Amino acid sequence: MEKIWSLRLIRLAAVFGLIGAILGADMAGSGNYQLRAVHAHILVVGWLSVFVWGLFYQVFKVKAKKLVSLHGWLSVIGSIGLSVGMLFYNVNPFNMNETITLITFIVGGTVLLFSFILFIAVTFSIQKED
Repeated sequence: MEKIWSLRLIRLAAVFGLIGAILGADMAGSGNYQLRAVHAHILVVGWLSVFVWGLFYQVFKVKAKKLVSLHGWLSVIGSIGLSVGMLFYNVNPFNMNETITLITFIVGGTVLLFSFILFIAVTFSIQKED
């Protein structure tokens, strides 16, 4: 299970890295830094955190396999949800209702917070090497 989630998370992190780099290049080229908070969160949460979680699962075996899968899904949903929610809240490119943008932002961030909390539990559930 760890190897499957390792590859999934590393692939997702690579997508976040590309999106973050494109946003950064666009902001630098245009001189418009409206998306700087979104850019920073995409790189820190999407690229860095998701990539490190993927590396963790590549290196360690976890006793509680269901925790790995639950953490993986929370990581995917939370990192995408926070990034999209932050974009909707800060920029609102589709002119959505402010309540909807705020709820999207809060739910994405909350799910991501739960993935960080669950990751702590996962780290205490690793198998010892013989």
